[in-house]
Amino acid sequence: MQATISIPAGIGVAIVAPSGYTADETALARGIARLERLGCVVHNYYDPERKFQRFAATDRERAAQLHAAADNPDVQIVLAMRGGYGMSRILDMLDLTALAASGKLFIGHSDFTALQLAMLAASDACTFAGPMVCDDFTRVSFSEFTHASFWNCVTANSAYRISAASTPGNPDIDVAGVLWGGNLSMVVALIGTVYFPRINGGILFLEDVNEHPYRVERMLLQLEQAGVLARQSAIVLGDFSNYKLNEYDNGYDFETMLAYLRSRLSVPIVTGLPFGHIRDKLTLPVGCRAILRCDSRTLELILKDYPTLHAVG
Repeated sequence: MQATISIPAGIGVAIVAPSGYTADETALARGIARLERLGCVVHNYYDPERKFQRFAATDRERAAQLHAAADNPDVQIVLAMRGGYGMSRILDMLDLTALAASGKLFIGHSDFTALQLAMLAASDACTFAGPMVCDDFTRVSFSEFTHASFWNCVTANSAYRISAASTPGNPDIDVAGVLWGGNLSMVVALIGTVYFPRINGGILFLEDVNEHPYRVERMLLQLEQAGVLARQSAIVLGDFSNYKLNEYDNGYDFETMLAYLRSRLSVPIVTGLPFGHIRDKLTLPVGCRAILRCDSRTLELILKDYPTLHAVG
């Protein structure tokens, strides 16, 4: 990761809430203030008075937020406020081609994965699996790692390189392909729909939270049985945390599950990149060209051919 961060002055950041609402308005204000201190001009499309059931607003209002942010000429970044659930309800209300044609950089993870894959399927649009306002910009203990990865990724002049220590069991590989994926639950939820990208020879990255290893295994087997995994050059697993094992598991844990999948699947599985529902996370361009190199010591991703602030600013 680059040591210095250069943020263009006056970047317009639209905050959109296409899924859940924030339970802490004070924290949201803190996140907005943090963006403004970085020199960003914030356009907040979230209105706490519009909350509807467990959602930030009605379905049509949440879809309208995305369209309004895409139509705003003063916006360069469209940043998800938070995940939760709700994107699946509005995909058919979105003009995915228009969102892609807007040239904005769409940033988020978790439930936002549904929009990212839908835009990739509709028009090969590249978006970013990265931080969201809540909790990444609202944390009192702000993550400099997340901050640096995000801004270095979206301001890169050429290829963006990521290096990490390899983890035990990783294969020796050197592959190239389209980087795609995101939250595993959302990836699986789109199988069989028009919103699921058909990527051949890709590098599929996946993460999730609060999912027991058997549920992670079940979803990965669904991807295998749907023919998705056989078409990939590699799978990269990020963070899968915050689950609870019990006596009934009888020794079945995440590592056991991973060993089983590695024995069953022909596609190599790599672990060790920090991304997902964690404090210190990478930003990864969904739909970019990528080179993945891994051995027993080092894991490296080289990311290229994706839009940056230099292109949209």
